[in-house]
Amino acid sequence: MDNLSEARAKIDAIDNEIASLFRNRMEIVSEVAEVKRKAKISVTDPAREREILQRVTKTCGKEIEDQTRLLFSTIFDISRSKQRTLMAGVSSIATQIELAQKAREEFPNRSLVACPGAEGAYAQQAVSSMFTLPTILYFNSFEKVFEAVENGLCPYGVLPIENSAAGSVASVYDLMQRHEFHIVRALRLKVDHVLLAPRGVKLSQIKRVVSHPHALAQCTNFLRAHPEISQVPGSNTAVEAKKLGESGTPDTAVIASRRAAELYGLEVIADKISDAAFNYTRFICISKNLEIYPDAGKFSIMLSLPHRPGALGGIITKFSAINVNLTKLESRPVPGMDFEFSFVFDFEAPPSDKSVLALLTELSTNPEIEHFTFLGAYKER
Repeated sequence: MDNLSEARAKIDAIDNEIASLFRNRMEIVSEVAEVKRKAKISVTDPAREREILQRVTKTCGKEIEDQTRLLFSTIFDISRSKQRTLMAGVSSIATQIELAQKAREEFPNRSLVACPGAEGAYAQQAVSSMFTLPTILYFNSFEKVFEAVENGLCPYGVLPIENSAAGSVASVYDLMQRHEFHIVRALRLKVDHVLLAPRGVKLSQIKRVVSHPHALAQCTNFLRAHPEISQVPGSNTAVEAKKLGESGTPDTAVIASRRAAELYGLEVIADKISDAAFNYTRFICISKNLEIYPDAGKFSIMLSLPHRPGALGGIITKFSAINVNLTKLESRPVPGMDFEFSFVFDFEAPPSDKSVLALLTELSTNPEIEHFTFLGAYKER
């Protein structure tokens, strides 16, 4: 035990020396940043970093060469981040966030809102939960909702982005790469799927069930228990319920909400058919302009990283370093680019957090990040 105490005392002394030297190094990094800013020199100097790695790994020896390279690569990353933040001066992204906060007092209770599907859709229920008095304009695809907002037809649009049972709505994440928008609100809506059929039809008569692929995926246990019923992907739960109400096809059923049964003259022939008792879908409300309200507590950003080892890990480490909780990380392939991916990060923080603004500044000015998009700061409930 005495030997352990002695060893720890030696480590404490070394740690204090390392901390002092690290502080000195970062002070000199600030001086370097000022020189580079005035001379308009790039932050990144790969040749110098290789030179340092050659020197320090030789000094530390072969036995801990990998650990030495990792330590100094981390120091280089921290130094580059500090230089970029200092050289950026007044960050355009930080300024945009601060101005957007000052411009908004409270989320509107009424507006024209673009929504996929039809009356009775879960997206319509999400709209009605976000807005007290909405005027809803329905569209037959997710992309049409993005276009309605992007072209100024509707100030807001509401879209499903993920489900607790079926996972992310991949098509929405793909569309996020192609359209300009900002997230201004988010909502988790409890989804209670039921099986609907024309009045008088029994479950034993059903030969096929139609619904959105995500709804079908959320009811796999029920559908597996009825192998005689074929599954047909549809455009939207409420749209398919409306079609069935109009056609009255006796051998067809729809997975949708109980509200859709009331609206379209259908009957519930099977209840509680979701795989999970607590089945939630997350919806986002988007706008063309950046709007940040005082109750915002969540951020979303999108970026593309170079295809090399450690690129994503380095970004995640930056969030960890400022004690920010990442709540979601979604990757999607970049269209037309082999092995290139776009990443969406969701994380919790108030828009006034100076550490977060500094990180966003660094990410938005980092030339190694091929594309950076600030999606929004918003409240989620």
